[in-house]
Amino acid sequence: MSAYGPSAPLRSGPQQPATAWRLTKGDNIDSSYLSLHHLTKDTAAQHDGLIAYTHYVFAAEVEAGLTYPQEVVCGEMYTREAFENYMWSGDVIVAVTVDGDASRIQNGNPVEDGLDKARNSRRWDECLVGWYYVKPNYPGRSSHICNAGFVIPPLHRRFGYGKVLGASFLHYAPALGYKASVFNLVYTSNVGSMRIWDSLGFQRAGLIPRAGRLKKPDGSGEEWTDAIVFYKSFLSNDDWEGAL
Repeated sequence: MSAYGPSAPLRSGPQQPATAWRLTKGDNIDSSYLSLHHLTKDTAAQHDGLIAYTHYVFAAEVEAGLTYPQEVVCGEMYTREAFENYMWSGDVIVAVTVDGDASRIQNGNPVEDGLDKARNSRRWDECLVGWYYVKPNYPGRSSHICNAGFVIPPLHRRFGYGKVLGASFLHYAPALGYKASVFNLVYTSNVGSMRIWDSLGFQRAGLIPRAGRLKKPDGSGEEWTDAIVFYKSFLSNDDWEGAL
């Protein structure tokens, strides 16, 4: 149940080709790049252990209580069923690292290699550096506005992957048929995330005071945290009329 009534199964957008994206930070930016792949729950199930691994990472993020609003009773784990309904109910873009010459990579260029070839027999924790879902933020007449949720496993943070995934979202979301995006709850404690959306031209559409009861990073308790609502149109003002 949501604020708009019972949740309904989401229809995925048109299948998108895999794309290559250059890295922008680190010592290996010319010797590796990211390969991004569009999946749904059904296609992800064809890759052994992928959904299980993403559940493991996200459940730990929920337990940390710093970035997402989901909460579980102390000592329990965020269930696989709840996770799949939330993260894998629509379209998901996953990013894996690829070793190779990145000097000629143009961001967003299609690549022929599938996910299994890009993975190259590595464990998911070695090569899967992040992913995000894309799905409608509202129902019906407002379903042209999407929402996305990004996850970077702790092992792969501070390498600039989040900024690359954010840029790729501006490629994939319009290709999936959306005309704008809203992020409802970007907690002000998540400075890195806010920095990414500001740098990519998102508008700070509003502030929600005391939007989250988050855990303190030092583990000493909880605190009220404000949240920013971010918005970005994928169309120019002149294009909106023709988009009806």
